[in-house]
This record gives sequence, C-alpha cells and structure tokens, in this order.
Amino acid sequence: MKLYPDVPAKRRSTIMRDLALLGLVLLFAWMGLKVYDAVDRIAVLGSGVKDAGLSVQSGFGSAAGAVGGVPFVGGELAGALRSAGQHSGGSVARLGQQGAAEVHHLALVLGLLVFALPTILVLVMMLPGRVRQIRELRAANAALVDVHDPERRRLLAMRAAFGLSYSTLLGYTSDPLGDLAAERFAPLVAAALDDVGIRRPQSEA
Repeated sequence: MKLYPDVPAKRRSTIMRDLALLGLVLLFAWMGLKVYDAVDRIAVLGSGVKDAGLSVQSGFGSAAGAVGGVPFVGGELAGALRSAGQHSGGSVARLGQQGAAEVHHLALVLGLLVFALPTILVLVMMLPGRVRQIRELRAANAALVDVHDPERRRLLAMRAAFGLSYSTLLGYTSDPLGDLAAERFAPLVAAALDDVGIRRPQSEA
C-alpha cells in the first residue's frame, strides 16, 4: 500500500499533516489525563470521611471492650456501644467510601470525554481525506504502471492539458496546448503524474 506521494512537496505536506494529527491526539490524551488527575484528587474528601467514620466506629468498639467486663450491665452497655458505633461511624464510613467511588467514576468519565470528543472531531475532519488520498495513490500507482507507451503518454498529456488549471500547467510549460498539438508530451505527462503524487521515469517526447 502506498501511503505517501512521490512528489517531494506533496510528500512533505502529507507527512506534516499526519504528524499534526498525531500531535493533536496526543495533546487531547494529555488533557484528558490531566482532567482525570485533577478531579480524582477530590476523592480524598470521601476517603477522609470514610477514615473518620471508621475511627468513630473503632472508638465505640474500644469503649465497648472497656465496659464489657462490668458486672450485670457490662454486656448490655458493650452491645449498645457497638450498635451506636455501627449506626454512626459505620454509616459515615460507608457514605465516605461511596462518595470516593463516585468521584473516581466521575474523574474517569470527564477524562474520557475531554480526550474523546475533540479527538473524534479532528478524526472526522482529517481522516476521510487522508483515506481518500491513500486510495487515490494506490489506484494511480496501479493504473500508471507504464508511462513510456506512446498512446498512454498521449492520453496522460491530454488529461493534463484539459483537466489541470492553467496556473498549474504553466509551472511545467509555457505553452501547454502547443505542446499537446506538437506532441511534446513530457511536461504534460510530468504535470499529470505530479497531480496524483506519482513519479515515473520518463523518456523525452
């Protein structure tokens, strides 16, 4: 598969466009990662709440252990303290854990959106033209195999003379129609080949 034109100017511009596309995708990936990191840091609040809840629960558990040995009422007091720890500190810890998980999820979603949306937009704008160029290069490379055949050269010269703009043709010859009439095909064939980005060794004609 032919990916790049043979013509130096077209080859350079195509390579520069490909590098620009790659650079933009990498930039958007970096931006998405930065957004993810920035939002994900907020999860520390949920983690802090979770730790505080666990500390409260642990405190009630320690208190329950301390009073558990009290005669007659120690068991009831220990159970009440453990239950209070579960309902207060345990609930806070669960809420903190849930909040941290939701922040992690939000960070991932926002990071992916920041990366995906502009990347898709750029690919939609640039990729179809690049794919079309590759297809045209492949077709031209297959079709223009032999440019030394006199009839093929004549047809290529006619295609250039009648299909390309005069400003383009004047870059190859000062009298495109005169060259065609006099069967001086070389400059016109060169123009036709350069137009599709293909270079073939030519004999003067």
